Amino acid sequence: MEIVILLLIAAVLVLGMIWVAGRRRKSSELRHTFGPEYDRTVHELGGHTKAESELEARRKRVEQLNIRPLSADTQTRFADQWRATQARFVDDPKGAIHEADQLVEELMQTRGYPTGDFEQRAADVSVNHGNVVTNYRAAHRIALSSDEGKADTENLRTAMVHYRALFEELLETPINLADRREEHRARAS
Repeated sequence: MEIVILLLIAAVLVLGMIWVAGRRRKSSELRHTFGPEYDRTVHELGGHTKAESELEARRKRVEQLNIRPLSADTQTRFADQWRATQARFVDDPKGAIHEADQLVEELMQTRGYPTGDFEQRAADVSVNHGNVVTNYRAAHRIALSSDEGKADTENLRTAMVHYRALFEELLETPINLADRREEHRARAS
């Protein structure tokens, strides 16, 4: 009888260790996938369990989407639009930030992300671009501040850099690489 009790206790302990190891592995995987967004979500929702449920729900939602790669021509077209937006920054920083926000949203839509409200866009993009979604959130906050007349040129410059980080990830190539590809294509013609 004592042996049976000891075996049951041992079995419960082993199952507990397996459960804890599984939770740690899941937490580690989510932390790796979502980067800084993991910690932001933990802080926002007040704990690891709620945050991990939220992040898993995001992942399942995005798995149902038809996220598609861009053709080389589409990449080049978007890179050209980005360069024009960036050039506009010198003369009209506020307008360029508004354009950058719209261009990121258009690129997301072209890739297959829904473009409803901002928080849902950020949540969706965090699944595949967890390391730059923090930049996206910061850029969007600055753009909103700009609309209220509360952002200076340096804030707007920061927003532009943040938008560019997400833009390049969504583009799946550095903007200057798309330039080089277009130059190569022009020379080959």
